Amino acid sequence: MEKTIEIGQIVNTRGLRGELKVQPWCDDMYMYDDLSEVILNDKSFEIENVKYHKNCVLLTLKGIDTIEEAEKYRNVKVVVNRADLGELPEGVHYICDLLGCRVVTLEGRELGIIDNVIKTGSNDVYELKSDIQKNLLIPVIDDVVKEIDVENKIVKVELLKGLIDE
Repeated sequence: MEKTIEIGQIVNTRGLRGELKVQPWCDDMYMYDDLSEVILNDKSFEIENVKYHKNCVLLTLKGIDTIEEAEKYRNVKVVVNRADLGELPEGVHYICDLLGCRVVTLEGRELGIIDNVIKTGSNDVYELKSDIQKNLLIPVIDDVVKEIDVENKIVKVELLKGLIDE
């Protein structure tokens, strides 16, 4: 597993004092409150202040205190050390850990590789890169997803009738 995780992207600046507007890529954007530093372009920055505005995170970072300096980081991904995020609850996984996992049925039939995780609101959906069919979508619900093993990059599923074309 990767030692760092991307948690957002800088989409703009705000004000003249180097504040960065971040589009968060996490289920709970308020997790930024628990961070002491972020990594931008492989350089660590201490977080001085975090605010929230219209589904975005506003970050003030030590060493970025002018609009000119902040502009250099527009469109840069916000990265953190995985160790700084703490333990996830049982059954919860980072999307980056799911990407590339093989998806197989309980009987051992290969369905494809997780290529994307779609957030629908009610439940996530795994989008698979598959030889079986184009646009193979697997709903992440207890009736379908039976086992997730990110260490071995495998997800076991039980298909409901109609999920795949046969």
